[in-house]
Amino acid sequence: MGRILIIDDEAHMRRIVSANLAREGFEITDAESVAEGRKRILAEDFDAVFVDQFLPDGRGLEIVASAREADPTLSVVMLTAMATVELAVQAMRSGAFDFLAKPFEPEVLLSVAQRACDHTALLRENRRLKREAGQHEGGTKISGSSDAINSVRATIAMVAPTSATVLITGETGTGKELVARAIHDLSPRAQRPFVPVNCAAFAELLLESELFGHEKGAFTGADRSRQGLFEAANEGTLFLDEIGEMSLTAQAKLLRVLTDGQILRVGSTQHRKVNVRVLVATHRNLAAMVEEGRFRQDLYYRLAIVPLAVPALRERPGDLPVLCERLSQQVARDLKVPQRRFAPEALARLRGYSFPGNVRELRNIIERAYILSSDEVLGPDSLAPSIGALPGAPLPRFGAGMCVTCDKLNTIPEGFELSKLLEEMELTIIRNALKAADGVQAEAARKVGLSRSMFAYKLAKYTNRGKSAPSD
Repeated sequence: MGRILIIDDEAHMRRIVSANLAREGFEITDAESVAEGRKRILAEDFDAVFVDQFLPDGRGLEIVASAREADPTLSVVMLTAMATVELAVQAMRSGAFDFLAKPFEPEVLLSVAQRACDHTALLRENRRLKREAGQHEGGTKISGSSDAINSVRATIAMVAPTSATVLITGETGTGKELVARAIHDLSPRAQRPFVPVNCAAFAELLLESELFGHEKGAFTGADRSRQGLFEAANEGTLFLDEIGEMSLTAQAKLLRVLTDGQILRVGSTQHRKVNVRVLVATHRNLAAMVEEGRFRQDLYYRLAIVPLAVPALRERPGDLPVLCERLSQQVARDLKVPQRRFAPEALARLRGYSFPGNVRELRNIIERAYILSSDEVLGPDSLAPSIGALPGAPLPRFGAGMCVTCDKLNTIPEGFELSKLLEEMELTIIRNALKAADGVQAEAARKVGLSRSMFAYKLAKYTNRGKSAPSD
């Protein structure tokens, strides 16, 4: 239902409010002063706060301000025995969610509590979705019509309505997260959170804290209690990518959660119940890791209830045209330029390439072609020299959107144009600097040793010529 903090200096009122809310399943914590309430808000996670207007050491409006500073999504309800229009307006302007006059009926209290918790949940979900915006590569739609990808779709359709754990395997860049999102979107949990986490991105202790949360003081820097991703994904789906990178200690804790549905925050002795569907992915051979003693056998069997292998791109070359079309749409949208199409000769070159980076690499290839070529139809010369080149074949001539290193200049090819090569190298350096500086031109200029004005001039020069580059 939700966790609620009651702040009131009257013990009788705290008992009444707590009893009514606890009876309906809310988890209640109470405090009797502004100072204690602030301490609770900073140290714990709540879905709503009910605070009296007048307290021994201050006013309830101070709690509203403290709550907004600590967590802007937290809903605060003002309680008062002297309701006035002026006070209600002041409370709302300060950021209070609602205003409740004493005495109140239990039904009214419950209704306000549920609306406050729902409002907090909605704000937190909205914030999470905004944070994830732009990170999805094509959402949950999986492109292609090959037998291999149709088999993946069929498995997704069968497993999505269940609560079974799915082990998604495949090479890096094949789209394992897209598969996980598709399972979530077709499941009964589709309207609840989908929370992805890359297990390889965290050290052992940090990963446990991220997954299970921690209590204040559990380790150096833990200045407040924090909810873990299992709790954030409650009623929804948690996607654990690169599960093979998880330590044996974390594996044991994960197995416990999968077995009894309870998590234990780092530094806590209190178990918390969660209802989460877990999907996992890896590019490693977990069975081999079990044999080597680097992955728990019991966890492996628990995860591999439904194994789902995502094919490499080289195993479905017939899907290249539709993938190029779709990724071209994405790149054009991201770069804010008209969409372009690939010439048959370019597609033929792509079919001859092994794609060690799979679909992710294909998208990078298309983005590079957009940036380093102004042609409406992208031909073979729009691709990097190594794409689809036959063994022993000479490199294509310079120009037409290609940057090369100086070791390729031992023999100057026919038709070589130094000015074009230098421009393309300069544009590539500008783009890489902007990317490294998160789009901040002043920082990018510093990285390449140019003044801010000169950097802006060069960026404008290439942009005005139809060559797209990001700007801050």
